[in-house]
Amino acid sequence: MYSNDKQQQLSALIMSTLLFAACFAAWTLVSVIGVQIKNELQLTETQFGILVAAPILTGALARLPMGIMAERWGGRRLMLILVFAVCIPLYMMSIAETYWQYVIAGLGVGLVGSSFTLGIHYVSSWSSRETQGLAMGVFGAGNLGAAITNLIAPLIIIAYGWRMAPSVYAFILITLALLFWLLTQDDPQHNSRRTQPKPPLLKQQLRVLLDLRVWRFGLYYFFVFGGYVALALWLPDYYVTHYGLDLKSASFLTLLFTVPGALTRIIGGWCADRIGARRVNWTVFWTCLVCLFFLSYPPTTMTVHGIDKDITILVEMPVWLFTVLVMVMGIAMGFGKASVFRIVYDYYPDRMGVVGGAVGVLGAIGGFVLPICFGLVADILGVRSSCFMLLYGLLAFCMFAMYYGISVEDRRRRLQDAIRNNFLKDNQNVREG
Repeated sequence: MYSNDKQQQLSALIMSTLLFAACFAAWTLVSVIGVQIKNELQLTETQFGILVAAPILTGALARLPMGIMAERWGGRRLMLILVFAVCIPLYMMSIAETYWQYVIAGLGVGLVGSSFTLGIHYVSSWSSRETQGLAMGVFGAGNLGAAITNLIAPLIIIAYGWRMAPSVYAFILITLALLFWLLTQDDPQHNSRRTQPKPPLLKQQLRVLLDLRVWRFGLYYFFVFGGYVALALWLPDYYVTHYGLDLKSASFLTLLFTVPGALTRIIGGWCADRIGARRVNWTVFWTCLVCLFFLSYPPTTMTVHGIDKDITILVEMPVWLFTVLVMVMGIAMGFGKASVFRIVYDYYPDRMGVVGGAVGVLGAIGGFVLPICFGLVADILGVRSSCFMLLYGLLAFCMFAMYYGISVEDRRRRLQDAIRNNFLKDNQNVREG
């Protein structure tokens, strides 16, 4: 029996991760084919930002409702329904012609982004408390789907044209969804809920969202996940427009950001289990802050008026250094994505559907809002590195919120300890008297 349970846990983790990777690949597909659409329709930076961010919006908004439904009906069957529903707008994207048709199809495809909430609830239900960070880190490594898109989509475009890519993705999604259904079973929590007389009321499920701590965790995820998704969408075009690379080279270099950012989520989950999620978070934030400081500096020409002639100095980050800094930040974000959800589990182990969904909403909203903001600040300031300036300011705010939140919790804990100690001391005096 024990061996059978372990086999079911392993099968649930492996198949959930594979299906989530395919879902994430479809969720970020427009980051690659969007460059082709941008050239065909002559889009502005802001229009391009809206186009690549449209799928992220619906994926973000759907995460909380999916979390609520997962706690009621289980994540396994909802995952199957979701995948089949998303294949329809995927096909529509391959036959669209106008800008708004692409945006609407992208909004439909974006629903697949809510697969994270379904999967994280399903995987955490199978895992023990001691291995939650590792299990959720392995599942979260399905973010590798963004790297798969950067690698596979350009090859499909070169061989068959960009309109074939959505159809290929739809076929892969359906195949993996069927395998997922055949090789997995309903999670233990879902089976135990079947014996309950009636499911909890909606207001009972949502009451936990009144805790401000939930939204503070969501803010952290807004940066580590939203920033990761936004850069995964934005970097191919950044390499093309800023450094003059072709789409194939730009997509390959983006892999150096997306792949480590996905795989290190596994190590991040393990570290969060062993040394504490809060310590991992602080390390992640400081690492990203240093990287963003240098990435934010725009190409600058300085003229020094010498004795005999003017000396012009060009300060510009070469592509290799830019790629290294972005890769380091991707690694740090991978650690951060895992540690944030380990913190969520530490505080809300029985509410991973609703709380995980709320935190996931804010993270995915970051993936929607940030690309649009990248386009806006680039159009307004005329500086391409302004996207990193924006991330720098966001991170500074996250670090302030984290420091303040920890300080408040520590003061509250010391006060509670003091009250408890005084109460015990008074009781002891009464007994001695």
